[in-house]
Amino acid sequence: MNLPRMMKRAFAFLVVSGTLFSCMASAQEGVVNFDSDRWNVVSGQVVDFMDRTCLTGVAVLKDVEFENGVIEFDMAVTTTDQRSYPGFTFRVQDMRNYERFYIRPHRAPIYPDALQYTPVINGIAGWQLYSGEGFTALAEIPANEWVHVRMEISGSRARLFFGDMDAPALTIPELKHGESKGTIGLMAEPAQLAYFSNFSYRLDDNLQFEAPPRVEPPPGIIQDWDLSQAFPMSSLDIETYPAEDFIGSLEWRSVEPEPLGLVDVARYSGRVGREADCILAKTTLHADRAEVREIMFGYSDAVSIFLNGEMLYFGNSAYRSRDPSFLGVVGWNDSIYLPLRRGDNELLLMVLEGFGGWGFQAKDGDAVFEAAGVTRHWETADQLRTPESVVYDPDRDVMYVSNYDVYNQGPASGNQYVSRVSMGGSIVEMEWAAGLKNPTGMIIHEDRLLVVERGGFVEIDLDTGEILDRHEASESQFLNDVAVDRRGRVYLSDSRKGCLWRFSDGQFEIWLDDQVADPNALLVDGSRLLWGNNRDFRLKAVDLKSKKVSVVAQLGQGIIDGLKKDREDNYLVSHWEGWIYRVTPEGEVTRILDTTTPEIKIADFEYIPKKKQVAIPTFYKNSVIMYHLNH
Repeated sequence: MNLPRMMKRAFAFLVVSGTLFSCMASAQEGVVNFDSDRWNVVSGQVVDFMDRTCLTGVAVLKDVEFENGVIEFDMAVTTTDQRSYPGFTFRVQDMRNYERFYIRPHRAPIYPDALQYTPVINGIAGWQLYSGEGFTALAEIPANEWVHVRMEISGSRARLFFGDMDAPALTIPELKHGESKGTIGLMAEPAQLAYFSNFSYRLDDNLQFEAPPRVEPPPGIIQDWDLSQAFPMSSLDIETYPAEDFIGSLEWRSVEPEPLGLVDVARYSGRVGREADCILAKTTLHADRAEVREIMFGYSDAVSIFLNGEMLYFGNSAYRSRDPSFLGVVGWNDSIYLPLRRGDNELLLMVLEGFGGWGFQAKDGDAVFEAAGVTRHWETADQLRTPESVVYDPDRDVMYVSNYDVYNQGPASGNQYVSRVSMGGSIVEMEWAAGLKNPTGMIIHEDRLLVVERGGFVEIDLDTGEILDRHEASESQFLNDVAVDRRGRVYLSDSRKGCLWRFSDGQFEIWLDDQVADPNALLVDGSRLLWGNNRDFRLKAVDLKSKKVSVVAQLGQGIIDGLKKDREDNYLVSHWEGWIYRVTPEGEVTRILDTTTPEIKIADFEYIPKKKQVAIPTFYKNSVIMYHLNH
């Protein structure tokens, strides 16, 4: 999946002949037939296939300087049983730097990476570094059928439509070459496994894109690295710390990772040869005292880790090295526990590359981001059973915690409960209100605790914990959170059915399903009902009278699980994955707490204005953590 030899020949031909950029000013957009002399067909040929004149193989347009606009064509693959990676390149600056999109017919529709965008930087296709949201997507790719492909590109963003989809199959919030320009190419190697037809392109500087989802850097990223030049792996023994004279002969440069922690080595060095290459990366870790520190990391393709000259780890994550379907994609999948001595400690990585992307990332596994004024107060014992929601009772100065009990769902549910927790962090009564079915969201209304459970909600007496009434919503699928308006009407989010229910006068109705997708957190604020719309990562609001829907804020990828209002009329919003944000009425978003690195979940939290406290149900960690918010 690196640059095929034939594609290199194509670019070499264009550069040598002087046509790569010299004719671009005279290029005509629109349909470009494959028998046109504007194509340099390097590998493959123009043939008739499935009643169309098609290209199979590799070809490059000679006379295009494409920056913003639309590229589209039809594609057909002849088999889904054989590995192939047909697609196209765009904004080709030279033979070593361009953007690329391709498909993996052999992995569709089982794996979520049948569609792949990757940058090629310094001749290295970085698909192992760039995978997941914004880079890969699921698709059905039938054999011997024409599928329409259209990509819209503007600035550093793009979206790809595949087949007859009305919505983009893949949205790319950040093209890794940024705002660039260059020619366009088609690639199908080996030839005759894929065919292209009806190719066209359009230059357009007026394409409109929605604001990209918010992206937060994980806490604890190691920011400061010194990187050596590249050299053949055979130059070193990968199990031995390099000799002083070898280290002294290297040229070092200071580099910083991308916002999410990745160091893409290709940005600083290309490959040396056909055999595996190596690069050294070093940093200094400071410890105020001797300690063992967890470092989470990812790498491609292999890495040796040395601390203060001693080897502690070697890992191989190369493509297909562990099983036939193993990709070797970089993630936060590994940890090492470093015995740090007091003072400065040298951490050195040997990072090896053979194929598919050259990079690494590392972070402190215990790091938590706390904004100024946010401090941890206490944590209960980890004796709760998947705590999902917390509600504060000011009259009794106590908290209620719903125990969802993730390991007992469906037929096994019905024995779950709500716990009572003191304001000092003690579990006062574990099964205060029992006999519930996987309880989730809660709210206090008219001195009763309303608790969402599978298939409806219950009303609980706050003095005794007795279930006073049970309301069944027989058509619901996965009820999640609850809110009550001034008239006492109860609203429930149905995450699986994709709607908001309303309970009024003893009856359930689907109250809103327009613009509702995977809803969770709910909050009534005056004349509006706010909810977390997790399909598009937005906080939305609907007018309770007119049902007019508006967007309050665009958040990052994640499950919007908790939603409260603070003392200054801002909203506090949690992502279940481990974030709390402050959102102003104007939609300005500020991160105030981030527990994603130690993987502490933040489910449906409670905010206590008079105490300036936030109580967090940690879900899998089976505890509640109290934070103090000093505004």
